[in-house]
Amino acid sequence: MKQSITLGKVTKFMGLGFLSTLKDLFTGKLEKEGYMNFLRKVAVPLASILLFIGLWHVGAKSLYNREANFKIEKALTDQGLAAAEAMRECIASGDISCQPNTLPSPGQVWDSYKSLLRDHNIISADKAAFIEKTATLNAKRIAEGKAPITYTGRPSFIDQIIMSLKTVFAGFLLALIIAIPIGILIGLSPTLKSAFNWFIQIFKPVSPVVWYLLVFMIVKTILIDSNGDSSFIISFISVGLCSMWATLVNTAMGVSSVDKDYINVAKVLKLGPFQKVFKVILPSSLPLIFTGLKITLSVAWMVLIAIELLAQSPGLGLFVWEEFQNGANDSNSKIIVAMFVIGIIGFLLDRIMLTIQNAVSFNKNEAI
Repeated sequence: MKQSITLGKVTKFMGLGFLSTLKDLFTGKLEKEGYMNFLRKVAVPLASILLFIGLWHVGAKSLYNREANFKIEKALTDQGLAAAEAMRECIASGDISCQPNTLPSPGQVWDSYKSLLRDHNIISADKAAFIEKTATLNAKRIAEGKAPITYTGRPSFIDQIIMSLKTVFAGFLLALIIAIPIGILIGLSPTLKSAFNWFIQIFKPVSPVVWYLLVFMIVKTILIDSNGDSSFIISFISVGLCSMWATLVNTAMGVSSVDKDYINVAKVLKLGPFQKVFKVILPSSLPLIFTGLKITLSVAWMVLIAIELLAQSPGLGLFVWEEFQNGANDSNSKIIVAMFVIGIIGFLLDRIMLTIQNAVSFNKNEAI
């Protein structure tokens, strides 16, 4: 019984309440009135997914045929009937040299996903072999005070996902460190609010590209004597500066809207400034602060792709750009795989923030 209650809480926090409904269906515990809830939470989403895949397949097939017909007609116009027939046979044979390069079908995307996983396994094996091969030499170099020899091969798709997650969490932490203290000060002082308002209103809508260029100007000068790769530092600082504004504004709003009765109680208890902030103001402001943090994390994940592309940081942004530039037959499929991965990770990050909010806040509102 205790385990069932715990499972219910977890699935509610993660926005996966349909799992409990599905469990009841298969164990025969779903009551009659629960079937409508089952249809709404499980059957309808599954039907919409199947409809989406079906429409995607039909659309991809239509675009494929359109481009194939164009290539055949162009060969007929430019080179004659024989060339057109040769092009038709080449396309029908599946030869990658003449295949239309358009929106990939769901099956092609799935094949590219499996290909990326196989590629990751191969690269991981190469890394392990390299580490084993250089273990003795690196131990000797470290003992002599020299830098160890590191693996410099290309990163796999999984490695690039991990790098993107590191970058976005570093940027999110930077945004949190900057935005929450400033937001508290602004919320507590109308004078500081007036002083900072122009700054927030001007810099909040600035494009991620401009933030990247500003950070690049500063960091490259600070690290001018460094031989290390500064792309990660530039990327996470740019992400943090782009995404911090929602947390700053929401924190200021939360602090300034704390119930005056709470402030009066703090005065009666003769709490000091820090005690008043940490025991009264922050707990009351948590719902709005976490709303800002959720928006900040979402924005950080969205702007990350563009910033990684510009900074040439080995993450998902660079992966998408390289596949687009590559123009190989499966490049479009790999871009779609990256798109789904980006979306799924973004959804999971939002669920994680909701879980943390429900764990530390008295406001247990269920998010959509």
